[in-house]
Amino acid sequence: MKVKNLYKKAKELQKTIVFPEAAFSTRTIDAIKIIQKKKIAKPILIGDESALVLKDKSLIDFQIINPKTFQNRQEIIDALYEKRKDKGVTKEDAENIAMDPYYFSTLLVELGYADGMVAGAEASTANTVRPALQIIKSKKKGGVVSSCFIMFGKNKFLKDKWLVIADCGVLVHPNDEQLYEIACQSVDTYRSLGLSNPKVAFLSFSTKGSANDESIDTVRKAYEKFKKTGIVCDGELQFDAAMVENVSRHKSPDSEIAGDANILIFPDLNSGNICYKAMQYIGGLKAIGPVLQGLKKPVNDLSRGCSIEDIVTLTAVTVLQTVKKEEIK
Repeated sequence: MKVKNLYKKAKELQKTIVFPEAAFSTRTIDAIKIIQKKKIAKPILIGDESALVLKDKSLIDFQIINPKTFQNRQEIIDALYEKRKDKGVTKEDAENIAMDPYYFSTLLVELGYADGMVAGAEASTANTVRPALQIIKSKKKGGVVSSCFIMFGKNKFLKDKWLVIADCGVLVHPNDEQLYEIACQSVDTYRSLGLSNPKVAFLSFSTKGSANDESIDTVRKAYEKFKKTGIVCDGELQFDAAMVENVSRHKSPDSEIAGDANILIFPDLNSGNICYKAMQYIGGLKAIGPVLQGLKKPVNDLSRGCSIEDIVTLTAVTVLQTVKKEEIK
């Protein structure tokens, strides 16, 4: 699949995406111009309109919202207070917190002024994830919110295949139930991109009992539950057994995915985060994300090392996440 196919699908939906970092991120502004020109989404910029237009006159044609002067400012503040009063947030606290661009933008999504949000080019993942967890929350009560990276790019090994790998940014030590949920959510993300035939590998340092450890038991339990979904999967597998046909024939000759996995589920955040960065910087692949999974509405994060193109692509992914589809149970 080509990136332009993502853009085309997003263009058809014409969703509104809010960008909380527009006032202090040159990369974000450059990306927003492309997004509007290509009609990938209808962007909302958060910041002082006068200051933004003074800095860049072309922004006069964009929708800009200043949290301090927004006509429905009180609705935003009241919504935050109702969401957080049980946690000790006072009305005065809510008024201050709601003016933070990340919280303000998240509240715009929650209240329906925007369909999704993209942030993280200038701040840590926590700045994006914390408001989303507190305000939008998970689809299921007490449910898991995880993250994935979408990996693609031409090299001799991967060719034109796209990968979804998880969790690389949120859950540090997932248990077997959480690993199962991560896998389900990752399949949903994979399909939202318009990709078909998901093949899920539950990764470990062991392949089919070649080693034993408590952490491997967690992977095995997650795999045993997930295989009941009927989706092609296998576990526990080492990376090479999951991704290389020749290795799979030797290490796991009966594997259903036969070295052709396109969704990789890592046993913990250490392994997932390290692997995606190695694939990106040494393997030469594009890494889009972290894409948050399991939220009621789409809010997505960026790596602080992201490019302008990454912001544009993640915006298209965010638009596609707005489409409601039947989820894996």
